Amino acid sequence: MNAFSTDWLALREPFDREARGAASGSFDLAGLAARLRGGDPALTVLDLGCGTGANLRVLAPRLGGVQRWTLADHDPRLLAALPGAMAPWCRTHGLSVVTGEGGLSFEGAGLKVEVEMLSCDLAQPFDAALFGCHRLITASALLDLVSAQWVDRLTRCARDAEAAVLFALSVDGSVEWRPALSGDEDVHRLFAAHQRRDKGFGPALAGDAVQVAAARLASLGYDVAHAASDWHIDGRDGAHSIVMLRAMIEGTAAAVQKQDPAFTSIEGWVARRLERIESTTLRVGHRDLLATLP
Repeated sequence: MNAFSTDWLALREPFDREARGAASGSFDLAGLAARLRGGDPALTVLDLGCGTGANLRVLAPRLGGVQRWTLADHDPRLLAALPGAMAPWCRTHGLSVVTGEGGLSFEGAGLKVEVEMLSCDLAQPFDAALFGCHRLITASALLDLVSAQWVDRLTRCARDAEAAVLFALSVDGSVEWRPALSGDEDVHRLFAAHQRRDKGFGPALAGDAVQVAAARLASLGYDVAHAASDWHIDGRDGAHSIVMLRAMIEGTAAAVQKQDPAFTSIEGWVARRLERIESTTLRVGHRDLLATLP
């Protein structure tokens, strides 16, 4: 299973947040939360592959009210770093936070959230009881890493639990560098092939993830909506964007070299991209998907 560093998750979070803000107008999340609660005081949410809690930080204020979250990840390092990532966010948003063993809670105006952290291997069969006690199943930047078989298992569990499903930030396969440079097409072809390699869940869906999940959920009786949540990274926006562009250039090159070690042109492509990094823009296509039962 892929492992992600806390540094990478922190680097990408502002771009994730901006991208999801662009998609949020397509989904009435406060209305969704009210419907899912029914007569219960708290909305229960299961976040798969939670990392350091970025999905929680985006969704909790938009859902509002009383919430109980279970944050699940296979990497104990990320779970250990999660309270530290939550603390400054809570301060910025005027929320009081209490950290305890295995979880935390925070609250403020119109928001009260309890969080339990769970270490589990998401590549293994799902615990039906875990799904059954949550009304919303969510994940961010996970769906494109998994296989069609994994999606089948997940969607069946969600349907059995009568839970809504929200998958955020799944790549759609589109990448647009500006200015365009020689080698872009070959690099993208090899990078796209690398995205489909097994990440621990079977052959990855990559850019087909939302299409496959949407079809599967619709077949199970869900109403499915999705919206663009593209990354837009502009080297003219300052140091953080420059660092992100460099990470994307170097990360793309590393993936290409793994996919085709004989592709020696990658070094020249990297040099050309880095030379122009301050005037470079990059759009990476993503989509958010929301599925609800009638």
